[in-house]
Amino acid sequence: MAKENKNLNKKPKVNPYWIYGIIIAVFLSIQLFSGGFGGSTGTQTTPSQFLEYLDRGDVAKVEIVNKREARVYLTKEAQEQEIHKKSKPKSILPSVTPVPNYKFEFGDLQNFEKDIRQSIEENNLTTEVKYETEQNVWGDFLLTLLPFVLIIGVWIFIMRRMSSGAGGGAGGQIFNIGKSKAKLFDEKSDTKTSFKDVAGLEGAKEEVQEIVDFLKFPEKYTALGGKIPKGALLVGPPGTGKTLLAKAVAGEAKVPFFSLSGSDFVEMFVGVGASRVRDLFKQAKEKSPSIIFIDEIDAIGRARGKNNFSGSNDERENTLNQLLTEMDGFGTNTNVIVLAATNRADVLDNALMRAGRFDRQIYVDLPDVRERKEIFEVHLRPLKKDEKLDVDFLAKQTPGFSGADIANVCNEAALIAARKGKKAVNKQDFLDAVDRIIGGLEKKNKIITPEEKRAVAFHEAGHATVSWMLEHAAPLVKVTIVPRGRSLGAAWYLPEERLIVRPEQMLDEMCAALGGRAAEQVIFGKISTGALSDLEKVTKQARAMVTIYGLSDKVGNLTYYDSSGQSEYGFTKPYSEETAVLIDKEISDIIEEQYDRAVKLLEENKDKLTELAEVLLDKEVIFKDNLEKIFGERTFGKQEVTETAETTEATEAPETTGDAVIEEE
Repeated sequence: MAKENKNLNKKPKVNPYWIYGIIIAVFLSIQLFSGGFGGSTGTQTTPSQFLEYLDRGDVAKVEIVNKREARVYLTKEAQEQEIHKKSKPKSILPSVTPVPNYKFEFGDLQNFEKDIRQSIEENNLTTEVKYETEQNVWGDFLLTLLPFVLIIGVWIFIMRRMSSGAGGGAGGQIFNIGKSKAKLFDEKSDTKTSFKDVAGLEGAKEEVQEIVDFLKFPEKYTALGGKIPKGALLVGPPGTGKTLLAKAVAGEAKVPFFSLSGSDFVEMFVGVGASRVRDLFKQAKEKSPSIIFIDEIDAIGRARGKNNFSGSNDERENTLNQLLTEMDGFGTNTNVIVLAATNRADVLDNALMRAGRFDRQIYVDLPDVRERKEIFEVHLRPLKKDEKLDVDFLAKQTPGFSGADIANVCNEAALIAARKGKKAVNKQDFLDAVDRIIGGLEKKNKIITPEEKRAVAFHEAGHATVSWMLEHAAPLVKVTIVPRGRSLGAAWYLPEERLIVRPEQMLDEMCAALGGRAAEQVIFGKISTGALSDLEKVTKQARAMVTIYGLSDKVGNLTYYDSSGQSEYGFTKPYSEETAVLIDKEISDIIEEQYDRAVKLLEENKDKLTELAEVLLDKEVIFKDNLEKIFGERTFGKQEVTETAETTEATEAPETTGDAVIEEE
């Protein structure tokens, strides 16, 4: 019975377009039938033929309509004649008014009237001549009404588009401009990302999983008097998986999940950002318990300035103030948790970072070797890879790579394998992909003179020689003089992943970086511009030793580093002019000392340097085993890189020769 009642209550929906169609049909019907559409409106003829019929006495009546058209009615006798049988009206529908036999248009009315009078007088006819003025009332009414109908129709169409948010999503149109642009994910949404798809990041995953658990089983945590955290801030370098973690939360949480970017609050109109924040939290509270995720929160969460130079209302600060109020104000709902992500935590406002708003700050760091292996395993799933592929080797060959970089390596390796027509992606494809990402595309057709090529060869051989002789320098894997990207030559190293760095380690790295210029000085007696990136690297390292890490005896245990980042906008230095001179001299002394050290090392091994450079000129690419043949085994302990020349390739960012700066630390 319940089903029957439901069916009875269901009335057919009336489509408004049906009503519009009926109205138009009624107007058309009135227009057509009022014009005598009940039958034929007369056979078309000409004025000369009409005058001929008139002279013969066949015309009973002539109607002159609107001084331009004539309608001819024949006598009953004439209608029976053979010549006029075609003009006999054939009525489709019954008509009240008589239908003319002929009709035609004429030119000048006076001449036409003169011809009719003359024919009637000459033939003594009884033909009746009538004059009529016809007006299409409904047609004129419709023509008058049409512009207004069009304007109203266009207006209704625009209003419906705006109110529905079509063509730009909710909040994208004029009437929804203060509405939130957040995308809602709930149990009905098809979100396939889960915590299984997030490799590594164990600490961050545990924190985020706990937040999801808070909302699923709140009584488990509140039973002892605890409160559910109000927010968590994901902080870390670009590409480390902050947004991916949020996607996993959306896939795992069985609560509504609102996702949007910080820039979605920004609009050209004043007050829109604050209005969207209010609307966002209103929607979240209505669906509580729920989660809000704001990506790139630094777009609206930057520190507020003490001085308003413009003297105007700062829209970004209004948006931030509203966000602060919603997160921890009088009307805050504790069942709404805010997740946010940024890689610029140093520029965020202190009020936003305090406990009670973002109770937890989860640092998402670059993955270590173990985590990189897990990330590789995730991104290798969809690839048709070689069965002998060693994932541990790939993880060791990519120090400093983020999760996004590893995903790019896997994709690039698949493209390289497909380009070569392979059936599976093997180790060499991955090594080529790392080379491609770090150094750029090989340019074997780049024009370079023999003298320049020789200089590049000795430059790169100098790097290789010095790094081989020093204990703390990163072990070399590959040297090439094939132009790649913007560089004319490159040397690949596999650096040790250290958590702390000692002065002797930094000095050895600086000495190895200066080995290229030192080799040019030792062999040719002159230097070139090819050491641009080397000089930039060692200058940054020396300045960091003196001004940041306090590793200089002359300057002492001082640091001028500001972790808040506010010193970047200062107009004064945090030290005196005398200290500035001391810092500059100390930086120069450190660099020059390492350069002299590199020159001395190369002069002592000049014959081996020359032999290595000649091999490099001959083969264009040399590997670790080429250095072992010339220099012998390194005696500084066990090395991680043990691959042969046929398989060992790229690692970290290359040293470069030429006008390029390609470097990652």
